[in-house]
Amino acid sequence: MFWRQGLAFLLGIIIWCVADPAQAVDWTHPLSFSNAELSRRDFSGDSLQAAEFSNANMELANFSNADLRGAVMSASVMTNANLHGADLTNAMVDQVNLTKADLSDAVFKEALLLRAIFNDVNIDGADFTDAILDRAQIKELCGKASGVNSKTGVQTRDSLGCQ
Repeated sequence: MFWRQGLAFLLGIIIWCVADPAQAVDWTHPLSFSNAELSRRDFSGDSLQAAEFSNANMELANFSNADLRGAVMSASVMTNANLHGADLTNAMVDQVNLTKADLSDAVFKEALLLRAIFNDVNIDGADFTDAILDRAQIKELCGKASGVNSKTGVQTRDSLGCQ
């Protein structure tokens, strides 16, 4: 008896979800710049949520104040890039070369940053709260961490768990 009621309930939910076109959502595909040559490109202030930049060359690109929440930048080159004030919450920035990049005041909350290269980066005021980093990266970043993020109010040293 109970399995019939459960089955009827489940069937009702399925019909309601499929048959109600008013509930339909227009999902647009995220922008894809995978394997692209984007050096010196200006993305400042752009909304690039969930955009894909995998294996892209973004040397000297300008992402200042860009919305990059959920973006995928895996295995890319971002040397000398400007990410000042960019929001990279939940972004995948793994295996990215960020040598000499400006990461000041950027938000990396819950971002995946494993094997990213942080040589000579500016992280003044960056927020790394709950970001995924390895111990060596944290030690390196703590050596240069300072400031408070203007959007989140979090101290860079605190967000990295520096001692």
